[in-house]
Amino acid sequence: MLRFIYVILLNLFRAPYMIPKMRREADHPEKYSAEERYELARHCIRLMKVTGGIHTKAYGQENLPKEGGYMMYPNHQGKYDALGIVYTHRKPCSIVMDKAKSNTILVKEFIDLLEGKRLDKKDVRQALTIINEVSEDVKNGKCYILFPEGDFNNRNHVCDFKAGSFKIALKTKAPIIPVALVDSYRVFNSFWLGPVTTQVHYLKPILFEEYGSLKTQEIAALVRNRINEKISDVK
Repeated sequence: MLRFIYVILLNLFRAPYMIPKMRREADHPEKYSAEERYELARHCIRLMKVTGGIHTKAYGQENLPKEGGYMMYPNHQGKYDALGIVYTHRKPCSIVMDKAKSNTILVKEFIDLLEGKRLDKKDVRQALTIINEVSEDVKNGKCYILFPEGDFNNRNHVCDFKAGSFKIALKTKAPIIPVALVDSYRVFNSFWLGPVTTQVHYLKPILFEEYGSLKTQEIAALVRNRINEKISDVK
C-alpha cells in the first residue's frame, strides 16, 4: 500500500493531463481504436513502473494463441496483478472485475479503456448477463482476464478457485490460458518500498478437447494445480 501511495504522489503532476486523456479515449471508442486505447493503458502502467522501481519479467508468451479469443485465469495476489498482465500481453485484452472495486479513480479509467466488464457478485441475474456478454466477446476473438480466486493478498500461495469462473470457457469452447503470477503482491500489497521484480508466466493452453468433458469444479482444480506447480518450480 505504501508503494501505491508513493507512485500516485510521484505521478500527481501528470494527473491533470493523463486522467482526462484516459477518460476521453474511453468515452469515444468510435474515435480511438482498441489498440490505441490499450497502448494508452500500457503507457500509464509504464509510468508507474518507472517511478515505482517495478520490474516485470514475462515468460511463455509463445504459448498465447496467435488467433481467436481465449480466457486467461491467473492467481490473484494484489492490485498490481492485472497491470502486470496487461503490460506484458501485447495483444489488446480486457478484464472481468468486481463491480464494487472498479469505480475508484484510475481504476475506473483503466477498466473503461480496456472495455472491461463489472461483475456484481450480489446480483445473480447481472452476473449471468456479464457471463453471456464475455462469452460472446471471446467467441468473436476477444481475450479476457478473470481471477478465479476472487479475493487477493494470498502472496505466492494459491487458494481454491471458484468453479463458476469457468462457465465462460465451457460456453465458448475457447482455450484456457493459466497464468502464474509470482511476487506480484510485493508491488502494492506489502510494506516493501525497494526495487521489486515480479514474474508473469503464461502457461500452455488447455484446449476444449482436454477440459470439455470436465465439470467446472474439475476445470478449476486443473487450472489451479498447473499454476501451483509453476509457482513451486520457480520459487
